[in-house]
Amino acid sequence: MSDESANPNASSESARLYDPGELRLLVVDNEAAHARAMTESLEKVGYKCEVATSGPEAAKLVQRETYDIIITDMVMNDVDGMEILKLARKQLPDCEVVMVTGHATVPIAVEAMQKGAFNFLEKPITPARLRAIVEKAADAVALRRQNTELMQRLDERYGFEGIVYTSDKMKGVIDRLRRIAATDATVLITGESGTGKEMIAQAIHQNSPRRNKRIVALNTRAVSENLVESELFGHVKGSFTDAVADRVGAFQYANGGTLFLDEVGDMPMSTQIKLLRVLEESQITRVGDNKSIKVNVRLISATNRPLEDMIETGVFRNDLYFRLKVVTVELPALRERRDDVIPLMDHFRKMFLRRHEKPTAHFTPAVTKRFFAYDWPGNIRQLRNFVETMVVLDTDGSLDIDDLPPELADEAPESSEPVALVGGGESSLIGQPLSTVERWAIEETLKLTGGNREEAAKILKIGARTLYRRLDQYKNEEEGGEEEQAE
Repeated sequence: MSDESANPNASSESARLYDPGELRLLVVDNEAAHARAMTESLEKVGYKCEVATSGPEAAKLVQRETYDIIITDMVMNDVDGMEILKLARKQLPDCEVVMVTGHATVPIAVEAMQKGAFNFLEKPITPARLRAIVEKAADAVALRRQNTELMQRLDERYGFEGIVYTSDKMKGVIDRLRRIAATDATVLITGESGTGKEMIAQAIHQNSPRRNKRIVALNTRAVSENLVESELFGHVKGSFTDAVADRVGAFQYANGGTLFLDEVGDMPMSTQIKLLRVLEESQITRVGDNKSIKVNVRLISATNRPLEDMIETGVFRNDLYFRLKVVTVELPALRERRDDVIPLMDHFRKMFLRRHEKPTAHFTPAVTKRFFAYDWPGNIRQLRNFVETMVVLDTDGSLDIDDLPPELADEAPESSEPVALVGGGESSLIGQPLSTVERWAIEETLKLTGGNREEAAKILKIGARTLYRRLDQYKNEEEGGEEEQAE
């Protein structure tokens, strides 16, 4: 095996999807000299190789170690290349196997490819040919890794575990979403603007059987009324003045996956009629075309407007409404789930510190109290924007009153009146023993601080040791009550 070129790489370094040094290769050949020649050729361009000079030795390594690429001779004693391929497919499903064969065994190598081999090399092997085949196999491995990492990131961001909440209201929503996601049912998401409807749609898709297909989002309010049909169903060249070429619509682009229609209540009546027909027949007709196209799409729609009221005023079709709301998910406003305010603050704080490459910064108790008491007319979107504003403006590592956006900075200073932390539940404490009132204050302040005891003690203006003693006391009282019940 002789080197034919000073630079035998098939593609440029910059085009590579991988670093050769990060991949593990196994070279298998009965002829030790031939195995060593292949290994040296690959190591010159950065690959890390191990060598097995018999089939049984290679089988043991495949069972014990992890490899990204295996290059194995077809004809070997005891355990041949086909056996190595079969074992690799079972033990290392993400590994690519390249078969090395003589002219007489080319048909067998083709059969091996049908059984899962990546490619084959016919002897005599040149360094350039060897490296070119291995590079293509490495590209396949790297691409598969990227896809796996992408799916993991999508799971982290859009999986149910990525949704930040602690409130009972959101626990009920998430439980409902888990049951909905596994089905193919049409979903209608309702809730005020800024409650996270698109993220919920993404989570449904990411946890559905269609997760490996695309999700396409279209906001009907953001599209000109005369272009909504073209955006949804596509058009053919010349169907209207600006139609200079054929266009694929959202339904066809999302085929096999999920289509998310946001602000569906703003859809023109003429488009509503066509959408209803698509949902009933599972086929679309592009604007200006007579030919129908079959589509297989899961539809998730969302609205911040009461569609029932729009039906009564005649601007939304009753029959379409019932086709869209096979299953409904109602997202509560942030003011209705105040227990989630503090966890969301902390989540966005960490996110924007990373995004803007800022050093560590923390909210002060005064800011936390003000966030907790605010009504959040813009919901999670508004809270997210407020936190980003504070992180960007901060210069001292303390996210304090001076960093607040105008809407909160202009709020009146905290009064001595109790904040309705649990929807006015404090009114039930009137006439209760002082110890009960004290326990309520401690538990609600811990909710306010997200469980941070030191911060809760500062807000309550008591020592941290006093707070710890009180919590131990409450725990002992609860355990004592449970023992009494058990008796």
